[in-house]
Amino acid sequence: MFFLSELEQTLRLPPYLLNQPLNEAIKGELDSLFLDKVIEKLGLCISVYDIRSIDGGLIFPGDGASTYTVRFRLVMFRPFVGEVISARLKESTKDGLRLSLGFFDDIYVPVPLLASPNHSEPDPGHKDGVRWVWEYEGENYPIDGTDEIRFRVHNVDYPPIPLEHGKDSDQKDSEQKDLKPFAPMVVTGSIDADGLGPISWWV
Repeated sequence: MFFLSELEQTLRLPPYLLNQPLNEAIKGELDSLFLDKVIEKLGLCISVYDIRSIDGGLIFPGDGASTYTVRFRLVMFRPFVGEVISARLKESTKDGLRLSLGFFDDIYVPVPLLASPNHSEPDPGHKDGVRWVWEYEGENYPIDGTDEIRFRVHNVDYPPIPLEHGKDSDQKDSEQKDLKPFAPMVVTGSIDADGLGPISWWV
């Protein structure tokens, strides 16, 4: 689930940071560049683990900043296909479930990968929401978000970040700032096997 990935980055250090210890200033810049960002095929950056080397410190003509070549390691969240993970229910719709790990919310369990047979019913606590129910030996087992849900990773996809976010020219600037791009890493999970689904089903 978590991996160390080593990267190399050419980093421009602004003049106002030059009074800080070099390692501290560079780590702060790396945090702003990579923390909570997804790198394709590597996963979601959780933290900067360490800095392996710093080379350079060149100052180009007309630029007060110094430029370094930095090798460093990042802690990455990258689930693998077949891995079993526990998460919490974030949303339940007619299309299936959306789960969250707290630091990552883009986990989807589509209807074909739910435990079957099943049915959906209106969720009185959430407008336009539904509650999925597993039918087993004449009993109904709802997925209502009261406990953790175990799922098996079915697929990990890195869709491109859209250039347009559906902004309307008439929207206020404050409203446009609240719009967010689609997640660049999407995990598809399944709960269609013994031991998967809400933990209470198997206690």
